[in-house]
Amino acid sequence: MTALDRLVAAVVVPDGRLTVAARQRLDSLTKPRGSLGRLEELAARVVLITGDPMPRVDAPVIFTLAGDHGVATEGVSAYPQAVTAQMVENFARGGAGVNALARHVGARVVVADFGVAAPVVADAGIVDCRVAPGTHSITKGPAMTREEAARAIAAGAVLVEEAGPDCVGTGEMGIGNTTAASALTAALTGADPGMITGRGTGVSDDVWIRKVEAVRRALAVNRPDTGDPLGVLAALGGFEIAGLVGVVLAGAARRVPVVLDGFIATAAALIAARLAPAARDYLIAAHRSAEPGHVRLLEALGLTPYLELGMRLGEGTGAALGIGLLRAALACYREMATFKEAGVSERLR
Repeated sequence: MTALDRLVAAVVVPDGRLTVAARQRLDSLTKPRGSLGRLEELAARVVLITGDPMPRVDAPVIFTLAGDHGVATEGVSAYPQAVTAQMVENFARGGAGVNALARHVGARVVVADFGVAAPVVADAGIVDCRVAPGTHSITKGPAMTREEAARAIAAGAVLVEEAGPDCVGTGEMGIGNTTAASALTAALTGADPGMITGRGTGVSDDVWIRKVEAVRRALAVNRPDTGDPLGVLAALGGFEIAGLVGVVLAGAARRVPVVLDGFIATAAALIAARLAPAARDYLIAAHRSAEPGHVRLLEALGLTPYLELGMRLGEGTGAALGIGLLRAALACYREMATFKEAGVSERLR
């Protein structure tokens, strides 16, 4: 049995009976039934995920993984590839959007280099998980080998095991990775590339056209088999996307909430769910990205996002907001008094 096989086998379906107990507590709190809306749904979901009737989230960790993409040479981004390494160093210094939002919600950020092309300044705040200095261009063949994909998945899982979080957030950085995510989305959902490929870093019309054509060429050249999720990932993905597959699977295996960021992170989550269908039960969609392909991915996973703010930054920024929302839901669930405890009369009918 391979490391990936063991990881997949560790993901089990949660006990649905726990949802009933969570709903009973929610209905006993001093409020009209259902009056906290989807916060109640979120609290009940965490009870189901953790198996704990009174769960807490005290040690959330956002995993921001970075990698470069060979497809960037096709002129599909508004920014040069050097930005990936520069932003990784910015993450390590605590100066990025994800760092600010993580501090706001009390989450730690783990930054890992899974395959940045340019040298990254050695820093204790950057975990070295490098598979190679960037992937190959998906327009000319597979992004990586199956072995490289499996190695990146395993490295992502190790990050989670070593951090020991009670809630996982997913984040990424990599110039060209919305093109890879668009190719994965088209392959996994059957959507037309022109419908699910977005503007990414805010590209112009001519760059967007090149981006769509790059996705079409990638699908034609690689002819991915949707029945082989690892093969699809190897053909069209990125090292940081593969690492996030491992993060998702390890979070599910630990029975902790896995809070998804946006488009790229959700593409990784769909691969994870295709490898281990039970992983879907541990996923929480923080927000709906402005990227058009994100909707198709959420539909494929059967998830409804909690926020819609027009965000498309990535890094784990949306996941940070989702963690804040999750902690708010659990604060209500754990700390509100019941009607009996407060001596408040319950509804008559």
